[in-house]
Amino acid sequence: MNAVTPNIAERIRALGARATPARVAVMRLLETAERALSHHDIELALQANGFDRVTLYRVLDWMVESGLAHRVADAQRVFRFSLAAPDAPAHDRHAHFRCEDCGKVFCLDDVPVTRPALPKGFSSSAVELSITGHCGHCGKHA
Repeated sequence: MNAVTPNIAERIRALGARATPARVAVMRLLETAERALSHHDIELALQANGFDRVTLYRVLDWMVESGLAHRVADAQRVFRFSLAAPDAPAHDRHAHFRCEDCGKVFCLDDVPVTRPALPKGFSSSAVELSITGHCGHCGKHA
């Protein structure tokens, strides 16, 4: 068993959910990834495990809804996923930064996102603020 697995399983169980093989495998992959991954990247990396695409979509959606992962659209409007830090604030309360060079997604905890006042009868389910540019590492090489 990988040394990462118990910590991953504990994070999943702490949410009152089952630590299924697909959830553990996706979290392990995102934990070791050097950049945010698309569904297709994840599918290719885990194809030997036999998970079908629908299972992976469901796992990724569940991870985002549960606060375990971030979902950010890239310049081609493809969703990319990265693992959220265990102590990260709720996703609707901070911004994300996506590096256009390396694809990494960073939480910007010092950039709070507040829900705006909406017209009567409107309701929001999420507020997202995503900033793109060049991270400190990639910006040094530009």
